[in-house]
Amino acid sequence: MIVFRYLSREVLTTLGAVSAVLLVIIMSGRFIKYLAQAAQGLLDPGVLLLIMAYRIPGFLQLILPLGLFLGFLLAYGRLYLDSEMTVLTATGLSPRRLLAYSMAPAAVVALVVAWLSLSLAPLGVQKVTTILNQQDAMTEFDTLEPGRFQSLRDNSRVTYTERLSADRSQLGGVFISERNTSTAGGKDRGVGVLVADTGRQEIHPDGSRYLILQNGFRYDGVPGQADYRAVQYDTYGVLLPKPAVSEDISERDAVTTGELMRSNELQYRGELQWRLSLPILVFVVTLIAVPLAKVNPRQGRFLKLLPAILLYMAYLSLLIAARGALDKGRLPPAIGLWGVHLLFLVLGLLLAFWEPLKARLRGRKPEVAA
Repeated sequence: MIVFRYLSREVLTTLGAVSAVLLVIIMSGRFIKYLAQAAQGLLDPGVLLLIMAYRIPGFLQLILPLGLFLGFLLAYGRLYLDSEMTVLTATGLSPRRLLAYSMAPAAVVALVVAWLSLSLAPLGVQKVTTILNQQDAMTEFDTLEPGRFQSLRDNSRVTYTERLSADRSQLGGVFISERNTSTAGGKDRGVGVLVADTGRQEIHPDGSRYLILQNGFRYDGVPGQADYRAVQYDTYGVLLPKPAVSEDISERDAVTTGELMRSNELQYRGELQWRLSLPILVFVVTLIAVPLAKVNPRQGRFLKLLPAILLYMAYLSLLIAARGALDKGRLPPAIGLWGVHLLFLVLGLLLAFWEPLKARLRGRKPEVAA
């Protein structure tokens, strides 16, 4: 039990460190994306941290299997490099027992991944989808901040206001620059600029919203040319388009696992197999990582790290490709993602038992009996 606790502690400690680093990297990239959307007025800055919190289970369900895989490679690689594994082998720790010990932390991680993929991750996606739908219902007027130039995603319009009332009903010192999509007399007008003393929002019965500007000017023309047209107005209406928030979330990601099990749609069956595949992935990569972690002290602990990572990426890429083929009906559901797991399970068994098998084929026993 002492050896088991020692090995498990080494693996889980490395798993925690690697997973934390990977989580920070992924969350930083995603947070920058959300921050850019908030700067464009597409998202309320107040919901950014809430969105990130709901996305954590979805990130962890993919990070933990990779973290465990690297944890075995780094932790056991250090033990081989420091000759600790040689001492443990001399005291009776066989490759089979080492593999059995390794399956215990793998089972813990698999249970956590199953909880994340089958329950928490879909729930988190549902929450994020609800928040994004609420943001989609907002208009340019709702996300406007006084003293800041705000542009739409396609850069077709830039809006600025000096003052904004507390109830967001009245604007003061309004400036709007937009591209003119229409032509007058067959000539492109280029850019239109609106300035107004005050503005207010008006909602029509059909749900469309307009920004009603009062006491201002409109300038139309092509930059660099001197044929600008200036129009003074008392009242001017500007349609407020709804900002579109982009996110790589599909509808099936938010479907509960129970609904997936009751559905016969190919995409839902593919999603169910994907969620079930993540806990299975943990056990298969453990079977692969334990023998790959064995290194010669003269070779260094990182000799097999790059090939092992490439093997893991090939495993994950094949799962994603099989999921896509299953969604499109090119792969029978009976085979689905299970064929990929079976392929790498066989590979893991060959790696784990190759030395004893080779010894038996040569007509002699392995150096250390199980």
